[in-house]
Amino acid sequence: MAQPPDDHACVKTTKSEAAAAVSIGAGLADRKRIELLGALRSCFVRTGPWLQARKYVAALVSELPERNGWTIAQHAGDRSPDRTQRLLNRAAWDAFAAMSEIRRFAVAGLEEAARRGGRRGGLVIGAIDETGQEKAGEATAGVKRQYLGCAGRVANGINTVHLSYVREKTGHALAGARQWIPAEHIEDPVKSLVMGLPLDLRFRTKGQLAIDICTDAYADGLTFDFVCGDEVYGSCTQLRQFLEISGQAYVLRVASSYVPEGQMLTKTRLIRAAGLRWPAEEDFEFGKDCFGLDQCQARLYTAILRHVVLVMAALAICAVTAALIRDRTDTQVAPPVRPDQPPPAEPGMIPLTIPEIRRLLAAALLRLYPPAHAGHWLDWRRRHQARSRWFHQRARLAKDAEIALVR
Repeated sequence: MAQPPDDHACVKTTKSEAAAAVSIGAGLADRKRIELLGALRSCFVRTGPWLQARKYVAALVSELPERNGWTIAQHAGDRSPDRTQRLLNRAAWDAFAAMSEIRRFAVAGLEEAARRGGRRGGLVIGAIDETGQEKAGEATAGVKRQYLGCAGRVANGINTVHLSYVREKTGHALAGARQWIPAEHIEDPVKSLVMGLPLDLRFRTKGQLAIDICTDAYADGLTFDFVCGDEVYGSCTQLRQFLEISGQAYVLRVASSYVPEGQMLTKTRLIRAAGLRWPAEEDFEFGKDCFGLDQCQARLYTAILRHVVLVMAALAICAVTAALIRDRTDTQVAPPVRPDQPPPAEPGMIPLTIPEIRRLLAAALLRLYPPAHAGHWLDWRRRHQARSRWFHQRARLAKDAEIALVR
């Protein structure tokens, strides 16, 4: 006898078919969360930090208005941010191995969704792009006055190169990341130490970082019909040579394409591939608006990387769930065929999106806290802010005394 699909669930409800699908979607999202977080266990030396990472991801998908060390720790039920800060800064776990697990999870989930929906013939794109986060001061790893797309201007901040895995008409998710670090930070031993840069870190251009990300993706068995990117990557000769040697077709913003022999080449296919670069921007939008990709207040290199990896995990869970349940939650009526056609009495509903899946998962993971929990954190924040203010005032006194001495 035929077996039901993996996401099959018995839902007893008097609500509409769409409402029942929502209930199934919430259950599927939670199962996918458990599946991915279980796969990540091997990346952690000890169980404690892995359990803290589970809490961190739960906070990322929650309804928190801001996702930083304090709010994540409070959401996790901790008494202070110490465990959250230890997870990002000092705990023993392999962020790149975790990124690899997330990448394989996302690819497998989107491939399954494409197979179920009969969309396996669509293009598979590796979209390379970068996104930034504004940062104040000079102590954060990689911080520099540079052009930030998120700000639309030159500003003080950090930039990270990402790879998005895009399946045409199915879904997409972030599949790799490397933070860009200016050469002057790596070459300055004092700054390198303060920013927590690895001792073996070497300067890499954004194009070279894209090579590193693609190398990891190929090692995990990922294949793309095209790799796409803008002129930042199209102008990198090393990246183009790497793709050509790898037999990888690409559509980069350059004068012409160097498509390998045997790869079907038509103008229409190239235009389709170029258009599929834009889901990377949507991944950045979801990552920031839904999961706090740009809300990390960490300053050390490793901490920033680990925050990015955990955001990738949260996004992958919701992206895979949305792709798998897309057809079952799409109840839209047929589009109009005449400009004077009257509207339907019931338009139906669009399929569940990544933001909606996140809300369903947040509701499913909602937990109750002891009555004194909120009061404890209120006191903790006020005391911490008072301590910070005291040290700031003392520093101002020292600076004023130094100025007076010079005069």
